[in-house]
Parts: sequence; structure tokens; C-alpha cells
Amino acid sequence: MKLDLEIRAINDVTVLSCRGRFTYRDEATAFSQKIAGLLPHARQIVVECSGLEAIDSAGLGELVVVHMWIRASGCSLKLAGLNSQIRHTLELTNLLPVFDVHPTLDDALRSFQPKVAKSSVQAA
Repeated sequence: MKLDLEIRAINDVTVLSCRGRFTYRDEATAFSQKIAGLLPHARQIVVECSGLEAIDSAGLGELVVVHMWIRASGCSLKLAGLNSQIRHTLELTNLLPVFDVHPTLDDALRSFQPKVAKSSVQAA
């Protein structure tokens, strides 16, 4: 199965869901084109990978390039839902620390929410 890409917005976050195989040049190019189309408008992007079956060196290289584009444009990128094989591939290639990786889409979305400081109320 080739790479299927679907874009949707959840609150202020743009989610790019990937299904299939992120392999070969054509899929890598399609991924980059989708991201390039998002960059003028999106500030927060999650690449949701729970439907991703496999990734090869072309896909890894494209993820790195896209990560650099997004950072250069002042946007934030998070990866969500990596299966164990893809996570292991990122570990083996020393790319896992490069990305902000979350176990689920919900976790990635929550990470964009501002942290609310806990205030202690003191009795007078």
C-alpha cells in the first residue's frame, strides 16, 4: 500500500495523518509537498503515524528535511503514534531525539496546550 495522506485541523493544530508505507521517492515527495502547502498557514503540526506500516531511508530523509523547514519557519512539529518498528528505526538511526515524539495523537495535541501553573491558596 502506498502512502495515503490526510489533513485535518483540531483546534489550532494541523494534523497530517499518514497511512501505508512511507517509502520510495514518490511517497517522500508527496509528503514534502503536503507539508510545504501547510507551512504558510499552520503554526503547529502533528504528523500522526499510527497508520504507518513502514518507513525507509527516503522517508527518514524527508522527515528530517521537513523538520528543518518547519523549524526554520517558526512552526512546531510533533510525531505521534509511531509503531514499535518505526520507533526502533528512528532509534537505530539516532533520529529519535531529533523529533518531539508522543505515544498518541491526543498526547501530542495536549503537549501544545499551555501549562497552567498550580497556585497555592494561603489562608489568611
